[in-house]
Amino acid sequence: MSDQQPPPRWGPPPVAPHGAPHGVPPVAPHGVYAQPRAREVTASYRRWAVVLTWAVGVAAVLMAFALVMSVVFLVWADRDTRDAAYGYLALVLWVGIAAGTPVLIAGAVSVRNMRRRVRQQDRTGNAPS
Repeated sequence: MSDQQPPPRWGPPPVAPHGAPHGVPPVAPHGVYAQPRAREVTASYRRWAVVLTWAVGVAAVLMAFALVMSVVFLVWADRDTRDAAYGYLALVLWVGIAAGTPVLIAGAVSVRNMRRRVRQQDRTGNAPS
């Protein structure tokens, strides 16, 4: 019988005493579920969000350029049989694009989440540290 959990408490969860500083959410006592708080967005986090945004943008532009160049290489290879190596170069570019697409998508999703978190903290009025 000692292994049984105590019965759940019904009613509102306990709150912090009135002496808690303004802006600091109350901390739930041990054993009571509390909504997890998001970590503070620091100035370093904001810088990394900008750096990753630019990195994903540059990677997307390079991949678009590689796609255009692969089509150009195919046209050159088709125009003259002595330029057949351009067709192989187009295939190499397609393999690079196929390998880079999942990386680009993962980076874009991460950037979207980081920027959303920064905007959300800006809306709540929290200053960066």
